[in-house]
Amino acid sequence: MNWHDDRLPALVLVTVFVAVTLAVTTWAAHRRQGTPEEFYAGGRLFSPVENGFAIAGDYMSAASFLGISGLIALYGYDGMVYAVGFLVAWLLVLFLVAELVRNCGRFTLADVLVSRLRERPVRVASGTASVLVSLLYLVAQMVGAGTLVALLLGDTGPDVRTWTVVGVGALMIVYVAFGGMRGTTWIQIIKAVLLMGGALTLTALVLLRFGGDPASLLTGAAERSGYGDAFLGPGLLFGESWVSRADLISLGLALVLGTAGLPHILARFYTVPTARAARRSVMWAVGLIGGFYLMTIVLGFGAAALLGPDTVRADNAAGNTAVPLLARFLGGGVGTTGGTVLFAVVAAIAFATILAVVAGITLASSAAIAHDLYGSLARRRGRRRLGEVTVARLAAIGIGALAIGLGLLARNLNVAFLVGLAFAVAASANLPVLLYTLFWRRFTTRGALWAVYGGLLPAIALVTLSPVVSGSPDALLPGLNFAWFPLQNPGIVSIPLGFLAGWLGTVSGRGRPDPYRHAETEVRALTGAGAV
Repeated sequence: MNWHDDRLPALVLVTVFVAVTLAVTTWAAHRRQGTPEEFYAGGRLFSPVENGFAIAGDYMSAASFLGISGLIALYGYDGMVYAVGFLVAWLLVLFLVAELVRNCGRFTLADVLVSRLRERPVRVASGTASVLVSLLYLVAQMVGAGTLVALLLGDTGPDVRTWTVVGVGALMIVYVAFGGMRGTTWIQIIKAVLLMGGALTLTALVLLRFGGDPASLLTGAAERSGYGDAFLGPGLLFGESWVSRADLISLGLALVLGTAGLPHILARFYTVPTARAARRSVMWAVGLIGGFYLMTIVLGFGAAALLGPDTVRADNAAGNTAVPLLARFLGGGVGTTGGTVLFAVVAAIAFATILAVVAGITLASSAAIAHDLYGSLARRRGRRRLGEVTVARLAAIGIGALAIGLGLLARNLNVAFLVGLAFAVAASANLPVLLYTLFWRRFTTRGALWAVYGGLLPAIALVTLSPVVSGSPDALLPGLNFAWFPLQNPGIVSIPLGFLAGWLGTVSGRGRPDPYRHAETEVRALTGAGAV
């Protein structure tokens, strides 16, 4: 295909967004950023509406905009599992997590845990898990960035993707190191507004093509797909075997339970002044996210009906470019003014999505390194020479470099699928220890360590031994084969193991929980008394 007519406007809009976000970062850098409260939480000065838009901006990632729509375009009904799972997860966050986390913590998940557990070992365990989850999530965004900019430049060669991943990594380091939470939040707000506007425009155009009738859209998608009515039923992506069905259940568990354990989502609850504001933030976020995922379903089926799965797959085997291709078609096609403009706008929005999300994830992981790992280990050894904010900035550089390397390694995988792995690890390692700490009176430090490592290590091991890493042409290491675990997502095994390990560690240990610290944590969680 000849991308020349589309290339320049898209690159101009991407450049404009980068310039605006760098200006926001510069503005934030001139504000006071020297204290952890300013750097990690933006001074806790954001309103519920602002934080709700920022949460939505943090959550609606490249996996949502590019990956989910692409999976629906290729596999129909089965692709919707991601959209439904991502949305339903927020009910758990709203009812069980948001207010309690805001009341009990300061900057990270570990702050909640140490309110009633022994500090050093719990911070090390929780910080390690948070960094690994963040890295998995970052890799997905890097893959999306490489795919998108390769499409913009009309070159899908490895050199273009390599330099794109390096460029995105450099930008996210700048956003975090200089802008902190204040700059990152405003970038996410801008991105959320742009993304909702772009998705709404495309959704309206798709529905207009079918007279506003969703049933006509689904019928057209089924006919164009080549699968007939099977396109609208389960089985195309996950198949009919017991392994495929187990993979579907595993993915659903990971998506629904993983959100409440994502470090960059939990960190957003600390940017508002009160628990009530945190709850209202989540309500705003649920509304925005719910509307967005409904639109991704329309866009996915729209791409199937108007372009056809073969066209989508021919451009990108994983389906990551379905939405930009759909935008060009809706605008009039290749070479038309409308197609050029709409393609450029959507591509720029998708790139903005990636930049905003990677900034939030990098900030959360650098906070875990500086506040939890460095703070605990350096304090014990008496060598705490660098300030915590300085360490966080240095950690952002290291996380960015590591994410670049992993993003280059995984560049052929679907971004929504990669995010599913991150959710599985978060649900296995972070969620059990968080829920036990908040709701189980007998929970002990030993139980917390068993819960984190008992979920984290099996999840990482099972992913390593799965077809994702070896044993298939699309694996990370296609030339090797040590795929002894048949499922692609480990959640169905590792999540119950995390909860089981936490229970066993508690009931088998000799240590007893401190009833006074539990009572203090319970009062603070439910009333906000003593909250920071």
